[in-house]
Amino acid sequence: MASPTRLLAASLSALAAAVLLAGCTIGPGATAPQTTSDPSSGPGQSSDDDSDDLQGTLLDDGRMFAVVTWGSSTCIPQVDEVTADGQTVSVTLVEPSSTSEDATACTSDMAPRASVGALPEGVDPTAEVTLQVTYGDIVGDVDVDGDPTFTGTPGSSTEYTPSAAWYDDGALVLLTWGSSTCAPVIESLEGSGAAGTATFVTDDSQVCTMDMVPRATIVDFGEDEVDDDAFTLTLVGGGLDGTVDVRG
Repeated sequence: MASPTRLLAASLSALAAAVLLAGCTIGPGATAPQTTSDPSSGPGQSSDDDSDDLQGTLLDDGRMFAVVTWGSSTCIPQVDEVTADGQTVSVTLVEPSSTSEDATACTSDMAPRASVGALPEGVDPTAEVTLQVTYGDIVGDVDVDGDPTFTGTPGSSTEYTPSAAWYDDGALVLLTWGSSTCAPVIESLEGSGAAGTATFVTDDSQVCTMDMVPRATIVDFGEDEVDDDAFTLTLVGGGLDGTVDVRG
C-alpha cells in the first residue's frame, strides 16, 4: 500500500516516538486539515442547491467516517463533536478557526469537501450507520452502508495506510496519513472501468511539519465511465505511490 506523505528525513525518529507515546489511537473527535482536489469542481460547476447536500462514507477499515459538504474548497469544515447512540452517530461540524495567525481567506468556489473523524467505540462499522450531521443551519441524516469485510474496530489503533470509499457515483473520498502542512494535491486524474490513476503533485523542496494526521481528498472521476464495484485506485507521486481498493 502507499506510504505516508514524505517528511523531512531528520523528523522520522521524532515522529515514531510521538506515535508510540500517543498509543497510535485517533480519538472520536480527531480531525485534521483537509484537502479537496476535484478537477470537476469550481465556479459555475454546481448549483446553489448543492450547498445543503450532505453525504458520507466509512474509511480506515471501519475506524473513521467522512462527511462530504459543499462550499469553499479552502475552508474545510472541521469535526467538533462526535457522540453515538447505538448505530446513530451525531456529528457537529464547525467552520475552521479564523483566529489563527495563518488563517486563509475562503475562496468563492463551490466544491465538495470531506471532513473526517473517528467513529466512537461501540459502533459496528459492518452494519448500517446513520450520521446525524449538524453544520450551522444545515441538519440532516446520512445513512451509510456498513461493510462486512471491515476488520477495524472504532477506537482501536490505525495502521496509517491509505483507504478510500465511494460517497457518490464516480466520486470517492481518499484518506491518507502524513504532515498536516503537506496535504496531497491532485495533478491529474484518469479512470475507466474498474481502475483509475490519481497523480499527485510532487515537490521535494517543500518543508513539512512532523505531525501525522488524516488527510481527506475528494477524487471525482466526473463523466468517466468507472465501475464502482471492485475498483482499484493507483496513487502516483506525492510520496503516495501504491494502490488502494475502493470500498463501495
